[in-house]
Amino acid sequence: MTRGNLTRLANGLMSTGRRRQPQGVFSWLLKCYAAVIALWVIWTTIFSTADVLALTIVFLTLMLVLVFFLIAPNDKPGAETPSPLDWGLVVASAACAIFFIGSIDDLANRISLLTPLTSAQLGFGVLITLLTLEATRRTVGLGLTLIATVFIIYNLAGHLLSGMFRHGYLPLSYFIDVNVYTSDGLFGVPVRVAATYAFLFVMFGTFLDSVRGGDFFFNLAARLTGRSTGGPAKVAVISSALFGTVSGSPTADVVTTGSITIPLMQRLGFSRNLAAGIEVAASTGGSILPPVMGSVAFIMAEYTGIAYSEIIIAALVPALLYYMGVLVQVHLYCKRHGLGQLAAEEVPSWSTVKRGAWLFLIPLAAMVIPLVIGYSPTFVALFGTGAIVICSLFSRRHRLTPKSLLDALATTTFRMVGVTAACAAAGLVIGGITMTGLATKFSSIVMLLAGDSTFMTLFFTAIITIILGMGMPTPSAYILAAVLLGPTLVNTLGLPMMSSHLFILYYAVLSALTPPVAVAAYAASAICGGNPVSIAAQAVRLAIFAFVFPFAIVYNPSITLDGTLLSCGLEIAQAFIATLAIAIATEGYLRQRLSPGVRLLLMAAGLTLLSPSGWPVLGGLIVVAVIVAYQLSGAGARRPATHP
Repeated sequence: MTRGNLTRLANGLMSTGRRRQPQGVFSWLLKCYAAVIALWVIWTTIFSTADVLALTIVFLTLMLVLVFFLIAPNDKPGAETPSPLDWGLVVASAACAIFFIGSIDDLANRISLLTPLTSAQLGFGVLITLLTLEATRRTVGLGLTLIATVFIIYNLAGHLLSGMFRHGYLPLSYFIDVNVYTSDGLFGVPVRVAATYAFLFVMFGTFLDSVRGGDFFFNLAARLTGRSTGGPAKVAVISSALFGTVSGSPTADVVTTGSITIPLMQRLGFSRNLAAGIEVAASTGGSILPPVMGSVAFIMAEYTGIAYSEIIIAALVPALLYYMGVLVQVHLYCKRHGLGQLAAEEVPSWSTVKRGAWLFLIPLAAMVIPLVIGYSPTFVALFGTGAIVICSLFSRRHRLTPKSLLDALATTTFRMVGVTAACAAAGLVIGGITMTGLATKFSSIVMLLAGDSTFMTLFFTAIITIILGMGMPTPSAYILAAVLLGPTLVNTLGLPMMSSHLFILYYAVLSALTPPVAVAAYAASAICGGNPVSIAAQAVRLAIFAFVFPFAIVYNPSITLDGTLLSCGLEIAQAFIATLAIAIATEGYLRQRLSPGVRLLLMAAGLTLLSPSGWPVLGGLIVVAVIVAYQLSGAGARRPATHP
């Protein structure tokens, strides 16, 4: 398949409906509707004692109504008002909302799979399933929609197959009962996370953006790194990391921060593909950077039962090493090719950075301190958002007006439209996997391919997770991989729950930058006009360390701060040196160019340092020390590189 065909296939899989920009009264009504949903989420978080299933039902059905108002059927320019088809889907969604919300009490008292479904329950169950698939297609694209559809077909027709994948006959009523009228499917964990943790942290990020928090983080990054070698690229890495941990979406991060950093890097001599690749690599890492990690950490907490606070502690060192690796590679590349710095007038002064800094630091403290004390993440996000609102009252420059409050609430809901649809589709997949026992069968296939080798099992898990994640949001990729592959790692291999799911999480995140379907790279290409496959290739090169480091998390769990102080210190030091070695080998430059043989030897030594402790680690340390000392001495100097 040629690159052009791959590009067209990727465009087809990722093509979504065009987001409308309604005007006038219609726009105001949509904002009010979206703001009411946001206020309802806040109210239920603080005051509601209703059943979790009931809250999930209300949230999803109300959001489906908004999807068909806000997202057009395709990406072609057209009217900013809904078509007759859209109105029909809106009415159908509203009917589902009325039916399900009105049936909450009956559903709470109903015994699933024992009490037969009524005709109305069956009909509305089928309707909301179809609406969810169409909402997913419009907001996320064909990739996840096709996966969900394939799983539905498998649930209903799998009894016609032969061999390992055959299952017993499942009538439509059974499928709808499990997938719609229990908490195992459509209204399950993914949508519950979207309606609570994810929604409230997106709200925090939206309110922070409303008081120009993005400007503060950019200025801070520019002040710290703007005058160093490759300063603009380092600004992109740091600012994207800070924004990405809140947004949790590599694509959203690329669009938000990349619109500033990519043109800036291009202006100072970076090629369009390299500038976009740096932004993609930096933005992708935001989903693994504590304390927020987007919505994936919350889904992992719900699915595994591990406390959210434990997850962010375990993920801290790997995330910092990821960004250190990216920064080192950016620095060496810029040093090798003589790429520039920010001009003096473009670097903000400390007084500019500090002006109003309290407005952004107090809300962060209002989140971190309660989180450390032990408050629920949902309340932590509310504390942070509340602190922004209160602090803005004391800042004439950043004060939130009633209009900006309405806009922030509505924008939060608008941003959650795609995430909610994707989570609902993932819920359908989970329900289908549960009722057919597919996860066990999938685990058997992985074990058959890998044999008794833990390494090969991890290798196939990584490959399958990346493939599952291509063209879909990170939370959906993690959910699918966790359900299909998690039992293999935890139950069959006996690996710890934390390291197993961090392993899966890493590769679910990396799917956003892995070609040919690298969603973050396609978003960046729209900004710079570059080739998305070339952009993805640059991003993979810069994030190369992240493709091998998850193995170290499994083999050296002390990297996740699980162990004694001595073991943690030693393994983190090994990982630190390994990161430097792999970064230097990838770029082929330290103080001078490295020969291919030296690069290969240094890469092998770096990988050895990620293995369990022992004589190979000592050998790797010696090799790294000798090569670095030799290169720094100038004895291995080669002709300087020219800019490509």
